[in-house]
Amino acid sequence: MDFELGIVCARCDRYAPMGTATCVECANSLALVSRAAPAEPEALIAVAIPRLKVPSLEPPPASRQPIASVAPSSKRAGPPRPESSGRRAEATRPMERDVAEAAASVEAAKAAEAAKAAEAAKAAEATVVAKAHSDPPPTSLLGHDQLVPRRGAMGTGAVRTSLASGPESAVSSPASDVPPALAAPTDAQSTSPDLSTLAAAANLTLEELMDQARHFVCRSCSTPVPIGHKFCGRCGAAIPPEILGARTQFFGQLQAPGKAKLILIRGEGVEGLSYQLNAEQHIVGRNGQLVFPDDPFVSPKHANLFYRNAKLVVRDEGSYNGVFVRVRGTIEIQLGDEILAGEQLFKVDGNPKQNDGPAPDGTYFYSSPKHQTLFRITQILQGGIPGMVVCARGQSLQIGREGGDLNFPGDLYMSGSHCRIEEATGKYALTDLNSRNGTYIRLKAERELAHGDYIFIGRKLLRVEITAA
Repeated sequence: MDFELGIVCARCDRYAPMGTATCVECANSLALVSRAAPAEPEALIAVAIPRLKVPSLEPPPASRQPIASVAPSSKRAGPPRPESSGRRAEATRPMERDVAEAAASVEAAKAAEAAKAAEAAKAAEATVVAKAHSDPPPTSLLGHDQLVPRRGAMGTGAVRTSLASGPESAVSSPASDVPPALAAPTDAQSTSPDLSTLAAAANLTLEELMDQARHFVCRSCSTPVPIGHKFCGRCGAAIPPEILGARTQFFGQLQAPGKAKLILIRGEGVEGLSYQLNAEQHIVGRNGQLVFPDDPFVSPKHANLFYRNAKLVVRDEGSYNGVFVRVRGTIEIQLGDEILAGEQLFKVDGNPKQNDGPAPDGTYFYSSPKHQTLFRITQILQGGIPGMVVCARGQSLQIGREGGDLNFPGDLYMSGSHCRIEEATGKYALTDLNSRNGTYIRLKAERELAHGDYIFIGRKLLRVEITAA
């Protein structure tokens, strides 16, 4: 039996001899190896459709390859199966319609996918912003008060947030590592927290805490933050309060601004002794925080020294001998005030009642000539007994060691011209005449003290020293 090799068209099954380039019936390529040529629209659609899970419109690649077959020689001259040209045209038109419909479906699928992705992105952004506004602000490392969200570039009142690809973000907020045992200072507190407390709460030594403050890296964006900055310069995250509080420490508490101490100026052999006022209040007396047990003129609870609005205040606690504060320049006084000059205690009094009338039997009292006066000064002796009394013949009265209206030449602590009391339009004023040891007035109410003030408590003279801010 004789055989002849030929090629059968994969489209119309027409037999053709070997070497035939195209089918004589449908013009389909009969090449065994396809040449590199631009992809046809059907091929493009066939590639795009599987990505969108659309069934391919063409037969499998194996069916498209030209098939080499062995045909018997007896059938070589036999005519192929007849197929009219009208039928071929009808078969081609549905294929073109299918190609167009597939292309349209591809475009529609692409548009639907893009719209769905846009909606998903918008929903995710809205969820993140809503969560940022609904979640409570983080708790600060040093306190239970909530941190106020920082306003960012998204607009007034907007909160800076970071989008995470999943429900759990790899970058955590600095507040997520907050130890619950730490407490932060409020706005009302004027002093910074103790560094030892901060280090203990953070389970660090003082050296480790200071090293972290010098080389702090933002916990949100890992950007180095210079010491002294309160916020990250890149993402705006707040710096933890224990890092802000880790500053160079003072050698002693007296270096802290606003803190005061008392220096004993006169104290029976213990001059120069200092008392640090580090607490909120300090009771002075024979009992309390500042004790003077050897002074019989100090009451058990004599005075209280305390801080108010970062100011040192002194208050007499009902002592027997009172608290005296040194006068600076001229101050206004009232009748009944007590004054201390040198070692002398005086009281400013008004004039006594007029009693110039005769006795019941008509006899007048014989006395020294009386002059017109506005006020008088009474010396108070130990035990409260009145001593010398001097009436002011004019509008003023001067006290000193010599050359005044009331002189004490034996008082070594009295200056020559020590102080002066004056009356003007019903008001009285006390002026210190630049005396060496000063003039003091007894307090009737609380009094703020300044740096350099002097106070007398019993026989103790104390100078106030306050560290400048």
